[in-house]
Amino acid sequence: MISIRDVAPANADELAAIYAHHVLNGTASYELEPPSVEVTRAKIDRITGRGWPFLVAFDGREATGYAYAEQLRDRPAYRFTCENSIYVREDRVGRGIGKALLTELCARCETLGFRQMIAVIGGAEPASIALHLSCGFQIAGRLRGVGWKKERWLDTVYMQRALGPGAETDPSFI
Repeated sequence: MISIRDVAPANADELAAIYAHHVLNGTASYELEPPSVEVTRAKIDRITGRGWPFLVAFDGREATGYAYAEQLRDRPAYRFTCENSIYVREDRVGRGIGKALLTELCARCETLGFRQMIAVIGGAEPASIALHLSCGFQIAGRLRGVGWKKERWLDTVYMQRALGPGAETDPSFI
């Protein structure tokens, strides 16, 4: 049974290991070297310190995936738009963990007053595109050949989903 909880600094080891697999073996992340546990812990502190959601999926006591959101860019006009990141442990892909994380992440971001969520999908990963489509995202654009990894050029796909009333009304300040 999968449960989703808020991240704790003690989760940094497991999250760094999940991400390291994707950095070394996939194209979703454009990093070439996995960040250390210390860097992962600092990311947790930075995101949660801003009050943004950082979630971990657990199967019992094992972390099986994680997702977080942060403001798309640091300029003030972007304060109602967030970007998501989702990574699932390689041996648990395809079991609904990513969808559970993304669904909860969207709900949390809406509660925080975000009006748009952006997904930046490195490598134009088909599974990530399918996940986001299943959660109501639409393709907003494609940057061709912007990443070089695994000895090939990679595209990045941008996807977007409105949260709450989206851009239909003035933002309400929470």
